[in-house]
Amino acid sequence: MPLEPTSLPDNVLTLSLKKAVNWCRRSSVWPMPFATACCGIELMATASSRYDLARFGAEVMRFSPRQADLMIVAGRVGIKMMPVLQRIYMQMAEPKWVISMGACASTGGVFDNYATIQGIDQFMPVDVYVPGCPPRPETLMEGIMAIQKIIDEHGIPDKAMRPLKVSVEPTYRPAPQPQVILGDRLAAAQKHMSDATAL
Repeated sequence: MPLEPTSLPDNVLTLSLKKAVNWCRRSSVWPMPFATACCGIELMATASSRYDLARFGAEVMRFSPRQADLMIVAGRVGIKMMPVLQRIYMQMAEPKWVISMGACASTGGVFDNYATIQGIDQFMPVDVYVPGCPPRPETLMEGIMAIQKIIDEHGIPDKAMRPLKVSVEPTYRPAPQPQVILGDRLAAAQKHMSDATAL
């Protein structure tokens, strides 16, 4: 026989299991910092006493991916570094979320060259982008609260919507370099030097 809501005492709270699980999950997010540049300093400041990330239950920075469920990529990521970042992401516990912190992680920032990833979302799923160069600690806290809102509303992310490209290929195509035209004397000197090194 179902209970009537009015027959329950005042100190009883009813809610769905999904809401309870999501509340627990959002209140105990464990970040895995991947800090490579100046954004990392702002990330460290977020956990300090002035900003106190512990108020949101996310102060337990884990440096083992198997104990973390929120990756914070703070700073630029190079082509050689991307396979390491992907390996760390794959080792993280499910369900997991990703914050791209700062202009470098999100778009490459001022490093518009062949060696820097022009946005980590080309190679791994990103849930929240935190803008800035570098972003202030308050901005990162806003990003973490956005992750908590995602957890509240959606719960576990759909794996079908989160592909992970494991091949590292830059999408940046460098412009052709200008060719230096040498004068007759310099061309002769260069030919003489190349002939001398060949002997």
